Amino acid sequence: MSAQASPKISPTGGTESELIERARAGDREAFATLYNEHHETVFRYVFYRTRDRHLAEDITSEAFMRALSHIESFAPRAGSFPAWVVRIARNLHLDLVKSARSRREVLVDEMSDADQTDHSAEILALRGLDIVEAQDSVDTAMSHLNPHQRECVRLRFLVGLSISETAEQMGKGHGAVKTLTYRAMQTMQATLRAEGAAA
Repeated sequence: MSAQASPKISPTGGTESELIERARAGDREAFATLYNEHHETVFRYVFYRTRDRHLAEDITSEAFMRALSHIESFAPRAGSFPAWVVRIARNLHLDLVKSARSRREVLVDEMSDADQTDHSAEILALRGLDIVEAQDSVDTAMSHLNPHQRECVRLRFLVGLSISETAEQMGKGHGAVKTLTYRAMQTMQATLRAEGAAA
């Protein structure tokens, strides 16, 4: 599934840009078609970041709800519709991560003063910390990639595009995308190993 606006005819008729215009006019069926077309792309992006199917589904649903309530602000010239929804999902996830950090700081303070520990809350806080640390490690590893490798990894594993779709997006051949992916993975693995050894 391509992250670019699709010119193909949808099940309800019309191109993706026409569906967006209809959704802006209040046509819920048009938005439902957009949701069905791009739900998997957004979900895969969020799942890659959270590694939690239920949480990823919640964030994906919330992202589309926000997209629906702000559809009039979508500007096609600024990017494709699925990329816009992915940005919304990314911001929701970042808000969740920040919230998890804050909750953990509060819980640490409370545990130092209390005799009884709420183990379920503690586990949730530690889980949030794991998400933050994992994301930090990925961000660090990706910072060692060159711009082409970074974009290739972003499209393949964050947006969830196929090799063909990534090649189309980047204007490169299949072989070039495979090579970029392989070299990026090698570099990231080496970075993560070095980071683990230094810890």
